Amino acid sequence: MQLVVARIGRAHGIKGEVTVEVRTDEPELRLSPGAVLLTEPASAGPLTIETGRVHSGRLLLRFEGVKDRTGAEGLRNTLLIAEVDPSELPEEEDEYYDHQLMDLDVVLEDDTEIGRITEISHLPSQDLFIVERPDGTEVMIPFVEEIVAEIDLEEQRCVITPPPGLIDDRAEVVSTRDEDAEAGEEA
Repeated sequence: MQLVVARIGRAHGIKGEVTVEVRTDEPELRLSPGAVLLTEPASAGPLTIETGRVHSGRLLLRFEGVKDRTGAEGLRNTLLIAEVDPSELPEEEDEYYDHQLMDLDVVLEDDTEIGRITEISHLPSQDLFIVERPDGTEVMIPFVEEIVAEIDLEEQRCVITPPPGLIDDRAEVVSTRDEDAEAGEEA
């Protein structure tokens, strides 16, 4: 089974290093020196990691045969793909790989259709599902347990309980000032 484990970013310095956006929970295993990775587009690879280091909180990699900034820039936006044994998939009930979540139908608890997951954005604070709605617009759903109530891989669906205003423009506005005003009218 193939899994996307990183996306190559911009070149770093003049000796062929690149920044990478890590997309795996196991970068020390999947992105270590000597690892051979397939690429998307396939014409860019396969790539063998020569060195890796962390600089200012970002992972920097250098690949065999890429010795200068020009070569490194040529790899920008390339996806790095690892061959993974299916037995290595997450065993925890609430852990998922991106490929398991892609294209899931997103619905409310009452089965109202919201759309389908077309992308997963990995941000420092949390992951976001990018959901394409039936009308072609997109909505971002934070992948947090307060909102994502259930992931059902067998049924290929994601059940959400969004707060008011997350998936539509009709936010419910409640403030203590409104309650105080109502209490004053009753007195």
